[in-house]
Amino acid sequence: MIPFNKPYLTGKEADYLYQAVYSGKISGNGLYTKKCQRFFEENYNFHKTLLTTSCTDALEMCSILLNIKEGDEIIIPSYTFVSTANAFVLRGAVIKFADSYPDNPNINPKEIEKLITPKTKVIVVVHYAGIACDMDVIMEVAKKHNLYVVEDAAQAVDSYYKKQPLGSIGHLATFSFHETKNIISGEGGMLVVNDRQFANRAEIIWEKGTNRTAFFRGEVDKYGWVDLGSSFLPSEIVSAFLYAQLENLNDIQTRRKKIWDYYFQNLKPLEIAGKIKLPYIPEYATNNGHIFYVICSSLSERDALIKHLRNHKVHAVFHYLSLHKSPYYNDKYEGEPLTNSDYFSNNLLRLPLFYELSEENLQHIVKTILAFFE
Repeated sequence: MIPFNKPYLTGKEADYLYQAVYSGKISGNGLYTKKCQRFFEENYNFHKTLLTTSCTDALEMCSILLNIKEGDEIIIPSYTFVSTANAFVLRGAVIKFADSYPDNPNINPKEIEKLITPKTKVIVVVHYAGIACDMDVIMEVAKKHNLYVVEDAAQAVDSYYKKQPLGSIGHLATFSFHETKNIISGEGGMLVVNDRQFANRAEIIWEKGTNRTAFFRGEVDKYGWVDLGSSFLPSEIVSAFLYAQLENLNDIQTRRKKIWDYYFQNLKPLEIAGKIKLPYIPEYATNNGHIFYVICSSLSERDALIKHLRNHKVHAVFHYLSLHKSPYYNDKYEGEPLTNSDYFSNNLLRLPLFYELSEENLQHIVKTILAFFE
């Protein structure tokens, strides 16, 4: 069976884990944590970064930083992972779900403005498959209505919007280093603070609501409980693994994009023939090779294609189910039908994409898909 995903090891992970373990400090915010955070700040011009144990944790930090309270309204796409919503629901927020574009799963800015009320506080955008949302339009809407923007860039490492790194545009941003992502640490994430007013408080929330980090920098003579917070920072073991990946970012990205391009070129005849649709990348966006998907004409066709691929030893999977129709939120949703989100929920199919996927495997996958539609 060709798996959907296989974590890639660069070769340095074990060395750095060994060094972290025998450094005498394996709790968080040590040498490798600082190395990783510096890497992102220097390479992507993020103002401040804080590694977290997951992207979910980073989103929960956003919710605390933005002082989300009972009844506040948060606008997010329905076509996303549950963490995008959950982080704010935990603080008592009401989620307002926006629809996707007809031609790609990202949030449609035209749908955002229709949902804004006096209770709206935050717009959360999700750069699906590492493809940028239309950030100029979204930031303009946010500015007009005095709202904050959080970029859920879980899938968007090393991807750009008009030459701006994704994660550098919104007031806050979050990334994931889960083992299914391009750059991994097993579990792991990162908060990015672009709005400087949040920088100091983010560090306090990150350190369990204490000013411990300021104490270790010698800025205060003792530390204590000064704000809300939790234990959001990862251990040095996680950070050491991540740093080995970051050192090989360019190589990993090059390989993943080559695989993506192979799929696109070799499945293009099916799109021309009207059998499937392939990913759409707007002019303002770049492709970071995170996900390659095809869009079938119906739910039944997609299920049949999944079964056909499995019968030929290829593990392909669907993705999100619209959150507004989820068991948890279905009876709470009072908005309009979100037809585009449901369309992607029913028809989108993800193909295997990982560093060590061989040319032979790629040829087999494409041949199997072509055979299905013949």
